[in-house]
Amino acid sequence: MEMDKKTQFNIWYWIAAFFFLMAFQYLFTTATQVAQIPYSQFESYLRDGRIAEVAVSDRFIQGRFREPVEGRSMFITTRVEPDLARDLQQHGVVVSGQIESTFLRDLLSWVIPVVLFIGIWMFMLKRMGGGIGGGLMQIGKSKAKVYVEKDTGVTFDDVAGVDEAKDELKEIVDFLKDPQGYGRLGGRMPKGVLLVGPPGTGKTLLAKAVAGEAGVPFFSISGSEFVEMFVGVGAARVRDLFEQARAKAPAIIFVDELDALGRARGIGPLVGGHDEKEQTLNQLLVELDGFDSSTGLVLLAATNRPEILDPALLRAGRFDRQVLVDRPDKTGRIQILNVHLKKAKLAPEVDAEKIAALTPGFTGADLANLVNEATLLATRRKADAVTMEDFNNAVERIVAGLEKRNRLLNPKEREIVACHETGHALVAMALPGVDPVHKVSIIPRGVGALGYTIQRPTEDRFLMTREELENKMAVLLGGRAAEWIVFGHLSTGAADDLAKVTDIARAIVTRYGMSERLGHVALEKDGRSSLAADQPYYGPQERSYSEETASAIDEEVKRIVDETFQRTVDLLRERRDTLDRIARKLLEKETLDEKELAALARTKPAATAMA
Repeated sequence: MEMDKKTQFNIWYWIAAFFFLMAFQYLFTTATQVAQIPYSQFESYLRDGRIAEVAVSDRFIQGRFREPVEGRSMFITTRVEPDLARDLQQHGVVVSGQIESTFLRDLLSWVIPVVLFIGIWMFMLKRMGGGIGGGLMQIGKSKAKVYVEKDTGVTFDDVAGVDEAKDELKEIVDFLKDPQGYGRLGGRMPKGVLLVGPPGTGKTLLAKAVAGEAGVPFFSISGSEFVEMFVGVGAARVRDLFEQARAKAPAIIFVDELDALGRARGIGPLVGGHDEKEQTLNQLLVELDGFDSSTGLVLLAATNRPEILDPALLRAGRFDRQVLVDRPDKTGRIQILNVHLKKAKLAPEVDAEKIAALTPGFTGADLANLVNEATLLATRRKADAVTMEDFNNAVERIVAGLEKRNRLLNPKEREIVACHETGHALVAMALPGVDPVHKVSIIPRGVGALGYTIQRPTEDRFLMTREELENKMAVLLGGRAAEWIVFGHLSTGAADDLAKVTDIARAIVTRYGMSERLGHVALEKDGRSSLAADQPYYGPQERSYSEETASAIDEEVKRIVDETFQRTVDLLRERRDTLDRIARKLLEKETLDEKELAALARTKPAATAMA
């Protein structure tokens, strides 16, 4: 930057010197060779025959003497009307004219348009460059952000809960610190390392930690930043990125959201519409083949959709190693919470292990958000420290949504909601192997929830049997079954429950092969990402079976749901007194926790049924 300023100063210095020299030459020539004389003196010289030739313009008379006068052979005078000159001479008045220099005017007449044109051109170029993203002259340049060790500010101490991924990446750090010594036995470092995992698990943080530990330049860019409106720009940016990295090797190139750039070729509906992306991907493949890993250049990439990546990216010799950065288990959640809890002022009863038990399935980003929400809740009530109750409320706020106490329900709707939520809780308490109920409430939350029942797993689960799936369906149908038993009719409050139940039943039949009628076959593929199985899938479903099989699937799904619903109704009818007792208490207190539910389920006083 300092060198650019110095060069710019030198250019302006030479421009100023050029104009000064031109002005000096003009003034010197005028002073030494051209005599500025009055008009009356011109007439006197004319009468004496001392003028050899003249050139007459509208305002000036310029000419040459026959013989030099006072060492000057040229003269110039201002033209005056002859009649006015004669009248003035009769009264002895010396008539002279003011010589007007037109040098500056003539100079500016061509300098100003040129400067104005250049200024407008540069302004338009800058505006066009801002709209395109980098300027016309810089459009093929990489927009990667370069960080050094002190700028990342992240080390492996700041990354918790992913010990296996850290162990894999520590090998890369050792290689970057000593590329030559690391290959003394003939081994080579993987050219590319692909970080795979659900959103929020810390893939980007891990990449920054590798750069921070190794103390090397860190080139960070998103996959979507390669592609622009101009064809060929993405490929040019890939080339420029690798050239910059080679110049600063050893270094790390980190491409975030690789799926935006490396999507499999030829799978879209419009084959010709992806030419620019395919050129960019091809250039990336060429660069991966072309650079030597022994130079100390490592390519890291992150994605949460590895199933859509082009197979050519994942073959040996390109992204040699795939590192899974999965959701943390309970031990990992405790480690992550310990990192984030250091920044909060906590009450003595706050325990990271208890919080980790409340948050199965949470990612690192979710846990960071949980600590922040709990801190904000404590700040809002002007507390001196964050308590365990703040963390409980924060979990409910994240899972169920924001409380909406201003949403008033009429008495009949409150009874239906209380009966519905009690049905969920009672079925969950009665069936074995079901996640225990933590809290039941009829306070509206979120977008459409008029009440909620929160279950919290006691341990992380990775497999489920058919019996466990059917028990999960029974819990979901508990609210609808309770409404049917108590009021004799159904409401729209179970719409979301029915959708989830139908998905589970269809998965039992078509994906898990748990139906006796259809046998051990997988009739449908799960269209969701393997790393985001808890998210709904809205894309088209592929069908590879006949209409008869489709009809059998529909019948089997309906049979499973109907049998589960009937089983749930029978279970609640046996516990009708407990159902009415808990529902009335829920109407009274609006929220019941685990201990209160257990106490109400154990007591057996006589009670009248709800109408």
